[in-house]
Amino acid sequence: MSVFVIGYYTLLLAVSCLAAFYNKRQIFMVAFGLTLVSFILGIVGGTAALQAVAICAGLLGLAAMVSFAFREFLIQISSAEMGKELRTAPMTAAFGMFVIFVYIIMGIFAPWIAPHGEAEVIASAFAPADENMLLGADQLGRDMFSRIIYGARNSVGLALAATIAAFVLGALAGLLAATKGGWFDQFMGRVADVIMSIPSLIFALLMLSIFGPHIHVIIIAVAVIYAPRVFRLTRAVAGNVVVMDYIEAAQLRGEGTWYLIRREILPNSTAPLVAEFGLEFCFVFLLVAGLSFLGLGIQPPTADWGSMVRENATLISFGDITPLIPAAAIALLTVGVNFVVDWMLHRSSGLKE
Repeated sequence: MSVFVIGYYTLLLAVSCLAAFYNKRQIFMVAFGLTLVSFILGIVGGTAALQAVAICAGLLGLAAMVSFAFREFLIQISSAEMGKELRTAPMTAAFGMFVIFVYIIMGIFAPWIAPHGEAEVIASAFAPADENMLLGADQLGRDMFSRIIYGARNSVGLALAATIAAFVLGALAGLLAATKGGWFDQFMGRVADVIMSIPSLIFALLMLSIFGPHIHVIIIAVAVIYAPRVFRLTRAVAGNVVVMDYIEAAQLRGEGTWYLIRREILPNSTAPLVAEFGLEFCFVFLLVAGLSFLGLGIQPPTADWGSMVRENATLISFGDITPLIPAAAIALLTVGVNFVVDWMLHRSSGLKE
């Protein structure tokens, strides 16, 4: 039995005993559960399996520490009221906020962070990683690390623009439908039903095949696809607000439609709409990445994570995981946004831990 195995089990058992002694039930369950799982994996996979478990546990611990530190940083720079709300955020939400913050920094400061240009050829095709290329080169000899940094600006920026367009279009239609009612409400509802009946990917492929894979076409197509989802939610939320007494009082005062939407309905519908914005961004982001993977999204030589997976997929046949890195970047942002959205939905629902 190696020194690593002895030290590994000793550490887990020591943490379990200390957690039990100080009545830290959650820590005890995690530590002792990990001990039992490691025992089974150690029998099946040997030392290599235990090392993999240790690495995964270390990464999770590092993520927890970074999330805690980032949450404390946000509390310190926020107002007293916002800081009180942030203290209720779980570690998952703090991790999601940290991921979003990192992606924002990557997107804004990409030219200063990336060591090379996004279309600059600096090596031979599929050159291995070295001191100049952290992740090696792609199929044309461009630095993969630099292109991933620039991809944060291009992929996330396009998805964010399309989400904003879909949200503005759908939320505005939903607020007007809830306020006006009657034939306008029925008409907008049927239009939304027709658009939602068409598969989103097929609709996007059709639009891009007809009008070409241009940035403005992608934004318009995605906005049309996802606006009905926003319309449905906004119509339902606003429909519960327009029946309130203060809305009727405002109407009796002679207030117009835009006043009711701006001053009465929208402020009382903000929480679920903000959470829906996060969810819509995830759906749009995955759709845009899928279109790029199919060759109808952001066009070369502009760096894009979806197209990077397609262009370097050959490396997977040789055991190189480099093509999975942009895919992991897509998955990480999606998971991070969902963590934050889950916390916001929990807050808006009024549920307690």
